[in-house]
Amino acid sequence: MSEFDKLCKEFEKIDPATYIALLAAKSRDVLAGMAAVTGDLVSAVESYVDIVMMAVASDGKLSKEEFALIAPGLAAAVGQPITYEDAKKIMNKSKLDSRDNKAAVDALVDLVGSVSPEIKDDIVILTMVICAADGRISGKEKAWIKQLIRE
Repeated sequence: MSEFDKLCKEFEKIDPATYIALLAAKSRDVLAGMAAVTGDLVSAVESYVDIVMMAVASDGKLSKEEFALIAPGLAAAVGQPITYEDAKKIMNKSKLDSRDNKAAVDALVDLVGSVSPEIKDDIVILTMVICAADGRISGKEKAWIKQLIRE
């Protein structure tokens, strides 16, 4: 088993309270790092949202556990609570996991490559937390995470 696979297994074992704490801490760090690279908070938030949404969509499924992690941020972004069913519809319509979205993925991977190694590590951890929320990091999710690591 590779070191990456061992790390994935460790993330899959994390309890829900730790997921939430890690998500909050890494989100703050990633937003600050992205703001330093992009030069403004709005662009940083847009990049952060892209990272979160692509992590959720990387396996083509929105699990209830993933939704529980991102629901507060979605509600804040749209100004009202969003149901799990509505979030699934949004994810399906967005086609974030499709080949048509390759340019956006490539741009995001390039942006990740331009941040400091510490922020890149935080982005990878943030992504792993989101992907492992349902208790398993799938093969498609691992491929997405590896794409971020390689850049």
